[in-house]
Order: sequence, then structure tokens, then C-alpha cells
Amino acid sequence: MVKDKTKLYDKLLNYALPIILGIMILGVIIIEPSFVSIKNFTNILSQASTRAILAMGVAGLIVLQGTDLSAGRILGLSAIVSASLLQDINYAARMYPNLEQLPLIVPFLIAIGIGVFFTLINGFGVAKLKLHAFIITLGTQLIAYGAALIYIDRPPLGAQPIAGLDERYTNLVKGAFKIGNIEIPYLIIYAAIIAVIMYFVWNKTKLGKNMFAIGGNPEAAAVSGVNLTKNIMYVYLIAGILYGIAGFLEAARIGSATSITGQNYELDAIAACVVGGVSFSGGVGTIPGVLIGSIILQFINYGLNFIQVNPYLQIIVKGLIIIVAVSIDVRKYIEKK
Repeated sequence: MVKDKTKLYDKLLNYALPIILGIMILGVIIIEPSFVSIKNFTNILSQASTRAILAMGVAGLIVLQGTDLSAGRILGLSAIVSASLLQDINYAARMYPNLEQLPLIVPFLIAIGIGVFFTLINGFGVAKLKLHAFIITLGTQLIAYGAALIYIDRPPLGAQPIAGLDERYTNLVKGAFKIGNIEIPYLIIYAAIIAVIMYFVWNKTKLGKNMFAIGGNPEAAAVSGVNLTKNIMYVYLIAGILYGIAGFLEAARIGSATSITGQNYELDAIAACVVGGVSFSGGVGTIPGVLIGSIILQFINYGLNFIQVNPYLQIIVKGLIIIVAVSIDVRKYIEKK
């Protein structure tokens, strides 16, 4: 009888987070039944899309027993540069008034290049210099933020928002196609395509197998012939590509880019990963889990806004979710040990 109670207690602890999140979502629906609508659901999925793309990049680094504090600021810098290169040619306050209309692919590739540049620095620091991911990504976070501020600084006014975006750009990102009376935003499709690609990389490629091997036991992976440096660098490279894509999409989704674009996005990404079952102990995680985590968190964010909960209280809720998620993850790791 005591053993049964202990097992029940353990199960409740292990599933405490999904239970709490489920109660929160149910509470929002009870307070405001009109929250349940197709329009709200598509809005949630659309808003979760760029965060999910970012989270899929961060997830690989967590699988490697690392993290990334720079992800949000790298996204922000990518978004700012993308927006500055894709302002409408008739917009009076263009950053580059003499710049001709660029093909969308050019700023897109530049955004990816920015993401890759910073994540390769992170990867080199972790793989070659043996720095802890927390330290190197904290440094690049500050560098990316400072670079963003310098880029949009317009003396004597200071850092100014970049708005007036090209319609081609906004339509590419904010557009939608209809299935009957339902509008499916393009952003959801982009996130779904990237998720399929990442699922393939994680589960069907040698890189994916090596990533989990390194995250589970780096020493054993090295002994078995896995090139740690090369594989870690590849995982960081992929993360940079995803950060750049997310930044390019996020600027158009919001409709502008400012110095606060991307602020705390890395915390949302990390939270989505741990809620989705990616273990900080390394070697454990799934792409579907990351997607579910991103959607659940956005569902809660949207729901709390919908019922007009104090935005400062929402920040506290996010912090509590991260603490509970990591606590459960650590508990499972200790049990395995």
C-alpha cells in the first residue's frame, strides 16, 4: 500500500508541469469561453512559429549539455538588419535612402549569415576553448546587443525603430492561404517545414546520432570514434541558421524592428525546450516535444493576455514554469543515476 502511494506520488511529481499547465489553460477557457476559437488558435500557432524555430536551434545545444543565452539577441540583430534592408522605397525615414529594392533572398541570406557568425563563435568557444556554454553565450549575447544598438543608432536621436517595411516582405511572412473559411498563416507552414527538416536531421542522420551520443556521454562518444569538435560545431552551425531565419521572419511578423526585438526570447526558447522534454542533463529530447512546448507556452501567454492578466505577473509565471520544469528534469536525472 505504501509502495503504491509512493509510485502515485512519483508519477504526480513527474507529470506536475503538464498538469499545472493544463489547469492554467483550462482556467483561461473557463474565465473566457470565447477564447476557444479557430482564429485564436491560428494566432497562437502563428505567434509561436518564430519562437519554435528559435527553440529548435537552442534544443540541439541543450541536448549537448549546453545552453544559449545569446539566441534572442542574435535573432534581434538579424531582424534589425533584415528590416533595414527591406524598407519600402517610398518610406520617408529609410535607413538607406539610396538603396535600390533588393531581392528578398539577399537580406534573408544576410540574416542567416549573422546567426551563423555568432553561433560559430559560441561553438568554437565550447568545442575548442572548452568554455562553458553559459559563459561564451553570455559574452556573445552582449556583443550582439551592442552591435544592434550601434547599427540603429542615429545621433542625436539615439537608437530608432526600423519600420515602413516592403510589402513583398510582410506579405511573404504575414500572408495566409484559405481552406474554406479557415486562414492558415504562412508562418505556420514555414515552422512546420523546418520542424520536418530538423526531425530528419535529429533522427535520420549521423550528425543527429552523434549529437545525442555526445550529449549523453562525451567521453564514451569520443572513445567510440565520434569527432567531438566537428559535430559540436555542426550543431552550433544549424542553430545559427535557425536563429537567422527566425530573425528574418520576426521583423516582418511584428512589422518593425527595435533595440528590444528578441529581448528574453532565449528564455522562452529554453522554457519551450524543457517543457517539451529536452533534458539539461544532455542526450534527451525530441523535435515534436520542442514544438509542443513552444505552442503550450504561447497558448498560456496568449491566454493570459486574453483575460487581461497583469503583464508583470506573466513574467513571474514564466519564471516559475522554468523552475518547475528544470526541477522535474533534475529529479528524473537523479533517479536514473
